[in-house]
Amino acid sequence: MAAGITAPALAQDASVSTNQDGSRIDEIVVTAQHREQTEQDVPAALTVIGGDQLENRNIQTVSDLENSVPSLEIDQQFGGGQPQFRMRGVGGTDYAANNTNTVGVYLDEVPLTYGVMTQDVMFDIDRIEVLRGPQGTLYGRNTTGGAVNIVTGAPSHEFHAGVGVSYGSFDAFDLQGYVTGGLSDTLSARLAVMTAQGGAWQVNRDTGEELGDRNQNAARVRLRWDPSAATRIDFEGDYSRNKSDGRGLQLLQDFTDASGRFYPADTDHRITGWGISSEFASIIGASPNAKPFRDNTGYGGSIRLTSDFGWSTLTAIAAHRHFERREFNDWDSTASNEAGTFFFNDIDIDSAEVRLASPQSGATRWLLGTYYAAESVDGGFYSDFSDYPSLGNIWKTSYQQRVHTLAGFVNLEQDLTPSLTLSGGVRFEHEVRRLNNFRSEILWPTYTLRASANPRREMNEWSGKVALDWQVAQDAHAYASISRGVKSGGFTTYNSGIPQQLDPYDPEWLIAYEVGVKSEFLDNRLRVNAAGFYYDYHDYQLQGVIYTGANTRVGRIVNVPRANIWGGELEITAVPVDGLQISQSVAYKIGHFDEFMAPSTAVTDPVTGETTITYVDRAGERLPLPGLDYKGAISWRLPVANWAVTPEINWNRRGDRYSTSDLSVIPAFWLANANLTISPPDERFQVTLYVRNLFDAYVQETRNRFISARTVSTNPVRTVGIRLNYVY
Repeated sequence: MAAGITAPALAQDASVSTNQDGSRIDEIVVTAQHREQTEQDVPAALTVIGGDQLENRNIQTVSDLENSVPSLEIDQQFGGGQPQFRMRGVGGTDYAANNTNTVGVYLDEVPLTYGVMTQDVMFDIDRIEVLRGPQGTLYGRNTTGGAVNIVTGAPSHEFHAGVGVSYGSFDAFDLQGYVTGGLSDTLSARLAVMTAQGGAWQVNRDTGEELGDRNQNAARVRLRWDPSAATRIDFEGDYSRNKSDGRGLQLLQDFTDASGRFYPADTDHRITGWGISSEFASIIGASPNAKPFRDNTGYGGSIRLTSDFGWSTLTAIAAHRHFERREFNDWDSTASNEAGTFFFNDIDIDSAEVRLASPQSGATRWLLGTYYAAESVDGGFYSDFSDYPSLGNIWKTSYQQRVHTLAGFVNLEQDLTPSLTLSGGVRFEHEVRRLNNFRSEILWPTYTLRASANPRREMNEWSGKVALDWQVAQDAHAYASISRGVKSGGFTTYNSGIPQQLDPYDPEWLIAYEVGVKSEFLDNRLRVNAAGFYYDYHDYQLQGVIYTGANTRVGRIVNVPRANIWGGELEITAVPVDGLQISQSVAYKIGHFDEFMAPSTAVTDPVTGETTITYVDRAGERLPLPGLDYKGAISWRLPVANWAVTPEINWNRRGDRYSTSDLSVIPAFWLANANLTISPPDERFQVTLYVRNLFDAYVQETRNRFISARTVSTNPVRTVGIRLNYVY
């Protein structure tokens, strides 16, 4: 009985092969397919990042994952706290908080359904598993892009503790720590905490005031109870508070405001600007001298039951997640009040997932599951256009969104021969999405209701996958798969009085064709993984526009009838000599519209006032996504008088991409980090000197023309620091 429960009970625990001398590539045990496998045995495009790699690669937030995962891009929309994920070009650019991710993000198997909820979860991490391609036959939620599984440190009956502290440029201070141990023969616990302070790297061009200080605090507690050899129950609770400064934008070109003041384009990478009107500050309850800020709170809890019946294993997970978003951004980046924005959202998600899985030792393996979620997303945002000549007002957009999802899924694997496995799965999902009491209204100087609606969208969609896995040799296997992925539809919740903007957009779905190979050579000193894919994309959800009149347009998420994306990835890891590890990955993707009639211009008749919109056929045009990305890392563990000295450098090169918000091209960039770590023979203590953004690259993340000023969101300048780690 005890042996039988090992795999399911440890489903969230990492296992790394013993390799203290650095003579081979570590084999990390993952649960990407809800069963324990080494990362090389998973017949899918998978990248695993161990907890010890996160600091060296400067992965502090979910957004930083793009620097280490092929074909992954994550952007904070317009400098705000709303990350948007794109995997192999599948993803969006929505800055509102009410639409689900195209890439599923999970924290210990609990979905973080909305991008804004992924803030402040990256501490005490055991590993991160990133699956590329549509998911649905093994996971609670259904996605077209892929899945990011964040696995936190698990409780242990043995006493362990650790602390890490760092100090760097602009008075940035970080502290993380954990303690774990047994409370009784059957109960163990783990407590982890973190705080991040300082780091203000931006400067107001007018006043010299600094911007960018962090003020983040979080804690997580995990309890593990083993009432019997066949049953394990995990409890988890976490809390986070983020009262950091917001991210300032920069002027991409010269700008003259309504008062005639001239602002030259920003050339110093640290320069930014902001302002807030007294009327707007009063409405949102902020200081009349407020600078961009966040005041967000998140918490949640889950319970996970695993029980082995012998003939099958039952896994049941119930969770509640809550997130409050209060965030002020200045999207014109000047003292002028043309595009001040304040987001306010209260998100609550109750979810439950139940799975029944066969033993993993037989030639036939199956999994049955069901998933339910009830979601509440209330809130909206305020917009300050008080200094914009043609508006001169302050808007409020608000809504109460309700989503109910019920899904069932099944997956089956059959060993046809000792070296050939056929697998298949199917999923059906029913979802009802309502946007209750949507209101877009002018609050100042005089009240005007511009739009109200109560749209509803129901979805009944299926997804599935068929795959063939062929063990070509002992350390090499090839796979091929065809899958159908689906992402929910939704609502564009922007400030507009245009009824068409409130129409729900449809779910998107795609047929994905993928082939790949995974191989190891030279006694696990060389690993070569490759994958190629083609996506037949239907009802592609794109950040588009609609026209409200001549020369006036507003954003709206639209469905493109047909598109395609194809590409490939190559990952190589090598240990040419003991202690030296080289990791390289290169990915390329390209996509085109197959069917798309897009609005081009609008002309208003001066007599009748009617607006005529003309359309342009965009079939054959490239999709707005970067083509090439190249990522890698080199580390060399050198023995020096029984101590270890490890220099390390890692980098990310992302190709240019078209910005639909600014109608221009965001240039390609190189981003590199470097570390030098020194540790004694027992390795309980480490000292690391680090440089982030080693070459002080000017990295543009997003561009925008929200009203009239063209602005850009940029990544931080070069920073240096020292980090101390101690484990017991």
